[in-house]
Amino acid sequence: MDHDFEAGSKALRQLIASTPVIDNHAHPLLKKSHIDRYPLLAIATEAHGDALDSSRTSLAHIRAVKQLSQELGCGETWEAIESAIDKERASETGYGRWTRRCLSGIECVLVDDGLDNEEAVESYRYFDRFVPSASKRIVRIEQVAAKLIEDACATQDTAEKAFEAAMTDFESALTAAIADGEVVGFKSVICYRTGLDMAPEEDRREAFSAFEGIFAQTRAQNATRTRFTRVDQRPLNQFLVHRLAQAIRDSDEEKKKPIQFHTGLGDNDLTLTRSSPAHLQDFVRQYPTVPIVLLHSGYPFDRETGYMAALYANVYADIGEVFPLVGRDGQENIVRHVLELCPWEKIIWSTDGHWFPETYLLSIGQMRDVFHTVLCEFVSKRDVSWSQASSMVEDMLFNTSNRLYNLGLTLRRRDDDDLTVQTKGNINMGADAAPSQARNLLRSLRAADAPHFIRLYWVDYTGTTRLRVIPSRRAFSLLNSGEPLTAGVTKAALGLLQNDTLTADVTASGQYQLHADPSSLKSGPKPGHSMLMCDYKEDDGSAVDLCPRTMLKTAAERARQRKVEPKFGFEIELVLVRYARSGNYELFDADGHAWSTSRALEHELVGKVLEPAIQQLDAAGVYVEMFHAESAKGQFEIVLPPASPVEAVDTLVFARQVLSACASAHGYRMTLHPKPFADACGTAAHAHISLASPDDDDDDDDDDDADADTVASRAVYESFYAGILSHLRAICAFTYSNLVSYERVQDGVWAGGTWVTWGTQNRETPLRKIEGSHWEVKCIDGLANPYLAMAALLVAGVNGMAKKERLVWGDCASDPATLLWEERLNLGINSNLPASIEEALVCLDKDEEISALLGHDLVQRYIAVKKAETRLLKGMDPKARKKWIMDRY
Repeated sequence: MDHDFEAGSKALRQLIASTPVIDNHAHPLLKKSHIDRYPLLAIATEAHGDALDSSRTSLAHIRAVKQLSQELGCGETWEAIESAIDKERASETGYGRWTRRCLSGIECVLVDDGLDNEEAVESYRYFDRFVPSASKRIVRIEQVAAKLIEDACATQDTAEKAFEAAMTDFESALTAAIADGEVVGFKSVICYRTGLDMAPEEDRREAFSAFEGIFAQTRAQNATRTRFTRVDQRPLNQFLVHRLAQAIRDSDEEKKKPIQFHTGLGDNDLTLTRSSPAHLQDFVRQYPTVPIVLLHSGYPFDRETGYMAALYANVYADIGEVFPLVGRDGQENIVRHVLELCPWEKIIWSTDGHWFPETYLLSIGQMRDVFHTVLCEFVSKRDVSWSQASSMVEDMLFNTSNRLYNLGLTLRRRDDDDLTVQTKGNINMGADAAPSQARNLLRSLRAADAPHFIRLYWVDYTGTTRLRVIPSRRAFSLLNSGEPLTAGVTKAALGLLQNDTLTADVTASGQYQLHADPSSLKSGPKPGHSMLMCDYKEDDGSAVDLCPRTMLKTAAERARQRKVEPKFGFEIELVLVRYARSGNYELFDADGHAWSTSRALEHELVGKVLEPAIQQLDAAGVYVEMFHAESAKGQFEIVLPPASPVEAVDTLVFARQVLSACASAHGYRMTLHPKPFADACGTAAHAHISLASPDDDDDDDDDDDADADTVASRAVYESFYAGILSHLRAICAFTYSNLVSYERVQDGVWAGGTWVTWGTQNRETPLRKIEGSHWEVKCIDGLANPYLAMAALLVAGVNGMAKKERLVWGDCASDPATLLWEERLNLGINSNLPASIEEALVCLDKDEEISALLGHDLVQRYIAVKKAETRLLKGMDPKARKKWIMDRY
């Protein structure tokens, strides 16, 4: 029995450490330029002023010292800790690494960014550098109201007009925030201002009476230019909170956004007797459809917090901030007290981290210890099973917040032993234990036919596939020591042309790190080699906004947040050629070669190149669905299986590398040139997209082609493809990305045509609807960077969903080029695809929405590279240009 309990305890500890945390309430970090202006001593106390120094003898401070000294490897004194943290702050790189370490284990941060000292802190999006999922905003209503009141008092000549203007603007701000996808909830600090003992209903007359005093005060302060920053008039504060609740209650949003209330624990600015969440009972009853989150355990009224969450369906108990501000015994009792009555599915967790990254580290580490102690105690008393204890962890740390704030995230557990340095001292692991990501990759590489060389790949803005090669001895040495597999690459790598010349405004200074993604590991593309796709990262490990693969990851995450799971599938069209005596490439003699003919498969190059390549792909876990001959001599199509966005594009890059290597090994050349021979069929790289939406509950009875359990509803996928069509002219800069791409863009040749439209099973439209949400994108070729091309399609589609765009284009059943202009207009067809790369780049530059979705810096860098590439290609004669492209693609 003791052995079983020990095993269960160990497994629970690992589960607690590996479960990703949704931090449902936190605050911004200080800018590095301001961090020395605030006392680090405040990380374990709410005390300030003269009371702050006395906190050194509190149990919370002593525990924090021990925890930080273990993390920093320094002496167990506050002075040693301050010195060690100063060293971490000494450089941007070092401080970035330290911040990432402090936030390790957090999946997503919901940020209350309504602070008085906003000029001193980073944006809420700053957290995105350090955690896997995008941060979201919690809007603090008193901060919003203060700014609007100040503006109204400055612009209106009477208190009555100022009050009406301020309240109208306040309600407009609430409406906008409710509709804003970046905002997932609201917060009120009325507890600090006038207490939680609110009247059950708002009183507009009393609110105006209080406002009159503000108006007079603000007018008097105008002469001294003193800003109005604090709403602390009881009737007005209550009026604001009621108006917020009513706006949420009356909104059309299916998932109502919660209101967070500060309760209990805080600094000496609040009146403790008015901070008990029990005061909110009448308010909670008044708005039963509005979710309410009671922050900070309500401590010392933690039992009242549990009571409220247990008895009111719309109330949730947050057990944050008490980590690390309360001693260990107190923390354990708080968790016990809340769980005495409250169902665990009504409990959520937060750091209440603020200003300093160390506050996050302390909070997470202490929470893990306390959760383990308390839950093991429950199991030992047979109050819960190990399975129920595990569910408690997952619900409190992730599932309930994910559902409550409508985040649409997926619980992707870290490996049980992937416990970064942050967990040292809390989890029974040696300091020298290698992170499991490195160890798992090492294991996989050793099983991958003992490769001699490890290839680290990326695709640049010209669509050129580049790589670094690391001998296996060096790779194994790094991985054995627990280091990630990385390689330094000049920052100029994302501003190079194919001939390695730099584009304007790109210099050779600075360095990125290529970070190999273990999930992309494949054996190949030739014997003795393994390859991995890489993401660009800064030296501190933060993401690089210019990285194409990172952009696709971001786009896929946005889709998941909209509760849509996209799948991509690719057709590799290729032409196999050989060198001629003239030094150029020529087609093979292949009598009888035509689309899907059996005779075409009798050619020797099929047995030498295609069949071995497909067998190699199969051995690597890439299961080709079909292949057949295309129209041009030596032209074939290979259909890859569908997969999630990044995996699908990784697979595409790998498959092309395998095919190219097999061709070269037998003296052939594989080319993706869109039009290698003027009198032969062009070569595309068609992409298939399908959308799954398991949670979709659309009741549209007309949607005969949708499976409600797995396939996105018609309304969802039509708005997705409407979003793509709305921006298709700009997107072509990524999909038809090269000067020679437009040699293939013609009507009447099954190439997708030249008109912006769609059609069911119509191969003369750039978007071909196949069935339900499964559509084919035909306006893409093999010269495109597939990460950027698919990211552009995905962000445009998801944006269309968010805006609920209508598919105003009718289903085009014939070649749109053959229609009369009136027939085209009746189908909503009123624009052409760009006729050149120059036109496509102009469309992209003018499309502000796509630029914002992909990132202005990325789009401008891409345009600069493509303009320089176009000038280079235009300087060549056509024959030299064709060979130049075929040499490289």
